[in-house]
Amino acid sequence: MLHTQLIFVNRLAIRSLLASLALICLTGAATPPKNILFLGDSITAGYGLEPSQAYPALIQAKIDANRWNFKAINAGQSGDTTAGGLNRLNWLLKNRVDVLVLELGGNDGLRGLPAETSRKNLQAIIDGTKAKYPEVKIILAGMKVPPNMGADYAKQFNATFPELAKRNQAALIPFILEGVGGVRELNLADGIHPTAKGHERVAANVWKVMEPVLKSLTN
Repeated sequence: MLHTQLIFVNRLAIRSLLASLALICLTGAATPPKNILFLGDSITAGYGLEPSQAYPALIQAKIDANRWNFKAINAGQSGDTTAGGLNRLNWLLKNRVDVLVLELGGNDGLRGLPAETSRKNLQAIIDGTKAKYPEVKIILAGMKVPPNMGADYAKQFNATFPELAKRNQAALIPFILEGVGGVRELNLADGIHPTAKGHERVAANVWKVMEPVLKSLTN
């Protein structure tokens, strides 16, 4: 009788173990998510909006819809420059970074900071991230300055992002505010920061470039 009870108990334990393993396979609970670090300024932070309305949160929703195991980390800080992002980098790299979305430079441009300085800071951020996590994927968000900053400066500044992307073999979002910048109804009253609807368009711009990068990491 005792032997029969032991067999019954063991069968229950095995069934429970198999059920747990099946649940883990379905949910991916056994594997920690890969981290996507969004390092940016007020565009990434979602200035004037709820965090859930900013484009990193919208990207997370797209990831979840695909049932991919990635976690979006919003490290946007309003007013941040490339120098500010570089200063924050070591602290941010304490947690593993599998994908870096680098959205900085807009405030450099609006302040008329030398394009070469911005380029050096962005390169230092990329180098620092790769030094800590050699397998990291880099996605660079391009930015443009308004014409009133001067044609020569605009040319130098705007060329920064494609040049860095090519040099570092990074994925490039040509202009993160494509279809949003200068469109009154998609920006807040300041004419600079996207509305919730504007962030939907920004998320679409980002996702177009990011989706194949994430897909390559799911295989």
